[in-house]
Amino acid sequence: MTVDVLTSWDGALCSARYDRETGAFFVIALHSRSRGPAAGGTRARHYGSYADAIADAQRLAGAMTLKMAAADLPMGGGKSVIALPAPRDEIDDVLWRRILSIHAENLATLNGSYWTGPDVGTSSADMDVLHAESGFAFGRSESAGGPGSSAPSTAQGVYVAMQHAAAEAGIHSFEGRRILIQGLGAVGMDVLQLARKDGAELIAADVDEERCARAVRLGASIVDPAEVLDTPSDVFVPCAMGGLIDAGVAAAIRTAVVAGAANNVLTDPAVGDDLARRGIVYAPDFIANSGGAIHLVGREVLGWSTEEVAAHIDGIGATLDDVFGTARAGGISSEQAALDLAAARLAAGGSPR
Repeated sequence: MTVDVLTSWDGALCSARYDRETGAFFVIALHSRSRGPAAGGTRARHYGSYADAIADAQRLAGAMTLKMAAADLPMGGGKSVIALPAPRDEIDDVLWRRILSIHAENLATLNGSYWTGPDVGTSSADMDVLHAESGFAFGRSESAGGPGSSAPSTAQGVYVAMQHAAAEAGIHSFEGRRILIQGLGAVGMDVLQLARKDGAELIAADVDEERCARAVRLGASIVDPAEVLDTPSDVFVPCAMGGLIDAGVAAAIRTAVVAGAANNVLTDPAVGDDLARRGIVYAPDFIANSGGAIHLVGREVLGWSTEEVAAHIDGIGATLDDVFGTARAGGISSEQAALDLAAARLAAGGSPR
């Protein structure tokens, strides 16, 4: 199974390391370096198998290639996955510090071919450690000289994507509209608060009871995570794990718009056709969730000010408008139009902004 995962991938490099002392399995997947060093976050979680961890890293690395190209950033696509020996909340601080040090060794071995940042299971504080020990980490805390968490920028970009996708669906205000947010981590909670300010009817789902309680205090109704895909909404905002919408879900989901922070929302690009046939506007995930990458690369590679970063995040809307226009003109899905945009930029190479 592991061999099949490796041989079926179209990326540039996939490295793996197992550490007996910690029981952790490390994967770094570099999908493309055609526009610059590969970059992508470090995800740390417990996986069912090492093959699952490798496949996740490869999928996410490919999505990062598309994200960097669509955002016109001078980086390629990559991803790190740390398959933990137990769920993250069962890993004590001593063991976690040792795991981070091993990951820093892996980053240093690649010597700048790959840069990482925060993702599921990692934080700005973890990036402080990785940067100090390897020099190849984005997203450090402000106290360590970095730009801080990328979550607010990711959320702002998602909200811009929601607004422009909704406008494509004929929804020009969120006042009284049902916004369904799946996943109430840092990004999902920020999106909820942005929608709250615009008077939306908030519906949310998460497996964490404390997060749900906070959402209730902010005025949201809570649905069971198992019922999310059966809950009607005007805008569905997936902010949890990917692989959510397959052909069956696309045929049944009751919403006008899908726009969220999750990576690889569609199980296959063809599912975008299924959504389009039903008139559901889909904001391709690698555009909708690119605010975090814009924040990190803009601040730490390109030297942008916070104002410049904000302006480029607002530009997510213009990119989506172009994608929707291309899709309408060509009779194709927004997913295909976005893939074509990214492919054209990858083929052109040259000097991204």
